[in-house]
Amino acid sequence: MLRRILSAALAAGLLAGVLVSALQAALTTPLILQAEVYEQAMPAQGHGDGHAHAHPAPSGPDWGEVAERTGLTVLANLVTGVGFALLVVAGFTLSGRAVEEREGLLWGLAGFAAFTLAPALGLPPEVPGTYAADLADRQAWWSFAAVGAAAALWLLAFGRGAWRIPVALALAALPHVVGAPHPAAFGGGVPPELAGQFAARSIGVGALFWCALGWLAGGFFRRFAH
Repeated sequence: MLRRILSAALAAGLLAGVLVSALQAALTTPLILQAEVYEQAMPAQGHGDGHAHAHPAPSGPDWGEVAERTGLTVLANLVTGVGFALLVVAGFTLSGRAVEEREGLLWGLAGFAAFTLAPALGLPPEVPGTYAADLADRQAWWSFAAVGAAAALWLLAFGRGAWRIPVALALAALPHVVGAPHPAAFGGGVPPELAGQFAARSIGVGALFWCALGWLAGGFFRRFAH
């Protein structure tokens, strides 16, 4: 069983990681490069003298740096894909149900709802150059929202009794009632149209990633059963 779980997660995670890397290169990375040009043009905060200091004039992207960052992003996507695939395949096993591609797709949609959509309701994806709250606070709240949504979906799918519905709703809603951390003021040097387009594309890429991951995980889980 362990070999089946690891094999299915490794195969599905690597393929989904390659897919999301290609989608990011085509859809979100160009927006990040545009945003960084605006970020370079933003005035820096003064150092206690009451004056702002300008950055050097923005220049085009350093393609050597872009290539290095792309390689690291691909590596991170592969590791993340395998990690999420392990969670999905472990869920298959714990559920005790026979899983194939179509049911795996439903698990992928649940993963999208828990790990992309629920956190994005409070903290939409952000491009460089926009004001944001402290990173540690945002990461903690992201985890709070994702775990709450995942627990709610598990209760709705596998719980017994009517009590599970209000409890699941409470678990999903609690992080948003507490509220995501935000800066004292919104703004930055990036046009809001660019920031909005990046958030929409990032969520769309996340949806495709999770659908592919669930479908692939279901297929490999069934195949490695023999």
